[in-house]
This record gives sequence, structure tokens and C-alpha cells, in this order.
Amino acid sequence: MHSVGRRALLAAATVSATTAAMLFGGTATAGATTDPVLDTGLLRTVSQGADLAFPSGQSPGTPAGIQTPEFPASGQDGAGANRSNSRQMQPNALSPGGVPVVSPTAVGGSPGLGTSFQGLNGFQERYANNGNQFSVEPPDQGLCANGSLVFEVVNGGVRVYTPSGTATSGVTALNAFFGYAPAIDRTTAVYGPIITDPTCLFDSGTNRWFVNVLTLDTDPATGNTTGTDHLDVAVSKTANPLDGFSIYRLPVQDDGTQGTPMHKDCPCIGDYPHIAADQFGFYVTTNEYTVSSAPGVFGNTFNGAQIYAFDKTALAAGARNLNVVQFSRTSLQQGATTVPGFTLAPAQVPGTAYQTADNGTEYFLDSVAGEEAQPGAFTGQAQSIGVYRLTNTKSIQSAQPALSLSGSLRDSERYVVPPRSAQKNGPTPLASFCSVTDCFGTGPRPQSEQGLDSNDSRMMQVFFANGRLYGALDTGVQINGQLLAGIAWFLVDPGTAPSTSSVVQQGYLGVAGQNVIYPAIGALANGSGAMAYTLVGKDHYPSAAYSLVTATGPTGAVHVAAAGAGPQDGFSEYFPSTADPASAPRPRWGDYGAAVPVGNTIWLASEYIGQTCSFAAYQNDTTCGSTRAPLINWATRISAVSP
Repeated sequence: MHSVGRRALLAAATVSATTAAMLFGGTATAGATTDPVLDTGLLRTVSQGADLAFPSGQSPGTPAGIQTPEFPASGQDGAGANRSNSRQMQPNALSPGGVPVVSPTAVGGSPGLGTSFQGLNGFQERYANNGNQFSVEPPDQGLCANGSLVFEVVNGGVRVYTPSGTATSGVTALNAFFGYAPAIDRTTAVYGPIITDPTCLFDSGTNRWFVNVLTLDTDPATGNTTGTDHLDVAVSKTANPLDGFSIYRLPVQDDGTQGTPMHKDCPCIGDYPHIAADQFGFYVTTNEYTVSSAPGVFGNTFNGAQIYAFDKTALAAGARNLNVVQFSRTSLQQGATTVPGFTLAPAQVPGTAYQTADNGTEYFLDSVAGEEAQPGAFTGQAQSIGVYRLTNTKSIQSAQPALSLSGSLRDSERYVVPPRSAQKNGPTPLASFCSVTDCFGTGPRPQSEQGLDSNDSRMMQVFFANGRLYGALDTGVQINGQLLAGIAWFLVDPGTAPSTSSVVQQGYLGVAGQNVIYPAIGALANGSGAMAYTLVGKDHYPSAAYSLVTATGPTGAVHVAAAGAGPQDGFSEYFPSTADPASAPRPRWGDYGAAVPVGNTIWLASEYIGQTCSFAAYQNDTTCGSTRAPLINWATRISAVSP
């Protein structure tokens, strides 16, 4: 991380003609206009790939300790899925003026907290489908709900609950849910595809449940990825997700095969897909990375954010074939500098409060402090956010859709790539085990508790409610002279065009001596809501926490929905050599939670640690009484809050 002074960011933005030429060929053109049309989109079609019942009869396997293999052949993330180029900030890595100075927020109370229960955990994920699973972290927790059911999806599994927390389905492996072979058949050693980055959405307009994942194809004999990948969209057949789903599989390797466009240095992966819907469209956004170490469009294996607009009505009807429009030109201009679109977070809405202006409109926000958004001049800090607007979305239903994407950078408070988040000291039996046992094939190595990955300042979940876009991201903060991980939040007036949009409310959330990470903010139609996140630090094990939100932003104290019972003690926290821990694989956390409005309630989802176990107990039982798997101990928390 470079030490830099304050950097001014321009409010206006224009399309990058050079970038467009690199992606699609042709000649770059000069000139700039306000709110240019970034892309009119590439029309594609997708066909229904499967018609599946909700899997039943799934039973947990018998724990058998650490098995070989515990991870996919292509690595724990599957050929680079869940990528991030940004390095975690270290103390004193930025100049003192580069990190926001924040007044601390107190911790206390749990106002508005109703039902709160533990969702899926690492034990259930690992041993679902008779144990034919891998150890996976982080959970990437998705949550969707209506008035009758709560649907949770994580890396590796799904489960459905009543609003009281009673399970109405078994723990169902994600591979089985999408109709694939198991992640690994531990009897035959045959590999299934790698499924990652799950998200879900209940759409009140169609009364349908949507579940989306990134799927990387593998060689069944070796488990190696083949270079093809696809977005799999599951759409429920009825308003009850237990009645089964139709599956649509859209290739996204973008190397000219299987109907994909040909982008620079692909095959690529469509990483970190996130979803939303307006009245007419269902939207998936991704970050496109090259599979190899090839430089990509922006010189850092990155080809920018992609937007995929599906015909929502056709999806809900279970159509055999339907339109998908892919948008690839999402870069904006900051003076003479191209700012790639990175993690465009699509705006969800409470109920059916869609934006109907301009024949249907969908909004997106993104941040520009990450390394992907600053190719060649990474500073790790920024003072603007990107506001995007996709209009004429009703045309997605026509034979020749004519959607229009525009965007602009808008001035904001400063935010920076955060540091790792220290944890409260506690028992770490896996660390103790790997200190005396050859866990990595290089002999026993001293291991110890590490901090958690605090994300890379990407924009997280976004909601459009009460005429505002609600968004939040992770940032470094200074509190009482200490560098910590905190949250920057924004309320954006989208205006009548990106150039007339503005950040009307913004602020920070930080806690003295502690860290708050991976925010997910949701709002009701009146603008009130709640923001979920993890609270962790010297005084707190990783805990599920939240803030109440008003029409002017988060307010009041940090509230704890469920206190952590111990530190994270998972495989990504430890490293196979005596190298400096700063160069170790990042201790994975998150990568996201969720906040979902239903009626007058906000349902919240956050990762936390719900168990603790001594080394002696772990030696006797590596699941510590079925509370963890041998290599992972994460859990998820589901809570209902009335703002």
C-alpha cells in the first residue's frame, strides 16, 4: 500500500472509449458527454437447463476426521473464485491523513430484536449429502424471506425455516440443489462442479424465490477446472420453495465459446455474483477475472464488472427460452483516468416498490478504492462512489431489448481499504493441532490465532427505498489513534440521471478497540431499516451485530444479536511455513451477509462463531460434539429486527 495525500475525485464521468475498444474491438473515439450511454448491451438467450424437485432425504455423513482431499483440486476457492486483488492495510501503511478519524460508537442493548437463531454452520456444510462435501470458508451467507418462510443459502448448502426458526427442510447440499453430482463422491473419488458465491432473493412481484450461484465446471476424474463456468439461476415453481425449481445456466467464461462474447485474455470467471430485481428484470452482476495470470483489460487480470439482465417475467413463468442482455462497458472516467466498474451492487427494493421511471429503472452503486478500480496507481483510498442507472428495463420482454446503461462518479466521504480485524484471544484447537501435526504436507509448524479478513472496500448490499439508495462498505478508521476496521455508509439521491445524483447523507460506524465488518443494509418503504455486520476485536469474539437505520442513516449504539462464543479457528487462518503471518493466506470471513425487509421487519444474516472447544476436547472429537468440522468452525446467525 502506498502512502499518499488527499486525492480529489471528479463528480462527472464519461464512458471509456479506449476500454470499449479493448473489450470489443473497433476504434476508440475522443470526446466526453454527461451521463454517456455506457453500453446498450449484448443480447443473448438462455434456455431452461433443468426442472428439479427440492432435494429430499439428504442425511449428514458420519464425521471421519480430516479426510483427503478436504479442498477442491483447484484450490480452496476454485480456480481463483472469490478473488480480490487489494492488499489488506497494515498499521501506518497510509499517511495519517489518509484514514478517516471517527468518533466511537458504544456497544449495548438489542432494541427491536425479535426472533434470533443459529442458521447453517461449518459442521452441517461439511457433512451434508452423506459427507460428500469439502471444507469451505467463508460461508458467503445469503438470505431471503417472505411472511411465511426464511431461506438460507451458504457455500455448500441450503435450508428453509419458518419465521420462528423451525427447519422445514433438511440441510441440503448446494450441488444437489442445483442438480449436480456431489462436490466429491468419497466412495468413488469422482468430483462434481465447484459451486460458490450463493445469493437468494424473494421477489414479491412474481411470488418467486430466486437463487443464484457461480458454477465452475471440473474434470470428474481430477477435480481440475476446465475453463468453463456459468451463472446458475434457480427460480421456484410456486411461492413455496419446497415445491421445486427451474434452473437456467448462463455461460460466462467470455472467450467466444458457448454463446459468450470474446473478451481480452479469457476464459474468465464471473466472480462474486450479486442479484436484485425491478418490475421487469432480474439482474446479476459479476467481477470478470481472467482464469490465468494474463493481464486482462486493466492490466491486473481484471476485465471489469459485468451486468446480466434477465427477463424476470419469463423466468418466473418457467419459460423454455428467454432474453438475457449482458453489459460489459461499466468503466467511468476520472479526468483522464479510466475507473473500471468493480462490484456493481444492484439495488433491491422492499416489497414491490420498484422504480418505474423511464419505462423501468434499476440502480447500481460501486466503490473505487479497491485495487481493481485503480489499475496502475493503487492508493487504497477514494472520495467518490459510482452511481449507475439502467433504464427502459421493460424492453427486456421484447424481441429486441433496448436497455440503456449510464453512470457517473459522485463525491463522497473518504474511505480506505481496511486492516485485518483482530480477534479476542481464545481457544484455537486447530492451530494447536497443526502445530504438532503435519497439516500441510510440510511438517508441523507453529500456528497461532490470526486476525480476520476485513474485505477490500467493495460496495456491499444496496437498497432503493424512500427515494434513496442505501449502501455500505468496509473501510479503515482511526479511533483514539488506533487503526481499525469500520463501516462507511451512504444514502444517495439517484436524481433523474447519474449526473444529477448526489450523496445526501453519509457517515461512519466504528467502535473503540473493536472492528465492525461486512455490512448489509436493508430498508423498509418508509426509509427505516437495519444494518447487519460482524463485531469482533480484543473484547469480542466474532459476533452477529446490528444497527438501527432511520431515513437519514444508521443511528444509535452497536447492538449484539448473538455474542460469539470463541475465535475463528479455520484452515485459511493458518499457513504452511514459518513465514511472516502478514504474508499468509488471508483468514477468510464473510464474504457477505444480508438484510431483507419483510412487512415491518428486517431479517438479518451475519457470520459469527457459535461454539468453543479446547484442544483436549478436539483431540477426542474433531467436531467438538458436532458443533464444528475438523477444519472449520464458522456459523451463521439469522435474526429479525423491528426498526
